Amino acid sequence: MTSFTIHDLDSAPTDSKPLLDKSLKAFGMIPNLHGVLAQAPGVLEAYQDLHQLFMDSSFNEAELTVVWQTINVEHECHYCVPAHTGIAHSMKVDPDLTEALRTRAPMPSEKLQVLHDTTLALVRNRGHLSEAEVNAFFAAGYEQRQLLEIILGISQKVISNYVNHLAQTPVDNVFQKFAWEK
Repeated sequence: MTSFTIHDLDSAPTDSKPLLDKSLKAFGMIPNLHGVLAQAPGVLEAYQDLHQLFMDSSFNEAELTVVWQTINVEHECHYCVPAHTGIAHSMKVDPDLTEALRTRAPMPSEKLQVLHDTTLALVRNRGHLSEAEVNAFFAAGYEQRQLLEIILGISQKVISNYVNHLAQTPVDNVFQKFAWEK
């Protein structure tokens, strides 16, 4: 298998250097995923933009975590599950919720369960939901906006999960304590 380069500010293509600098300023480090994505500046930029747009969505921290981790676990991403566990801790998300997502246990509330189920159905069914699934989502208190925002989260996670599978991206040291296996 081809070995992917994990770029830093010195080795990155010219167009990726300001993007990696942005990552360094945002996270205090350049995550290995960003270093891999730097090989294709447009992909790194798209990932960063999608990440920020999803962070700015109408979801709160727990809901962001439910969407991200539901996708990460379903895609079996060895890198993103620990990374988003660490991110959830930094956002002060209840550790019980994070652990439930990592182990596919029930969510702590009906509303978060519906968000998890809807996200999972969208991933598994490639965007297709039954009328009953849509109605359950709306009955839980969500609106069309949040249904579309799940798609935004899926878009971000497809980039990172698929790249991590291809590159076998090593988990950053800071997230290794949250290592995860299916």
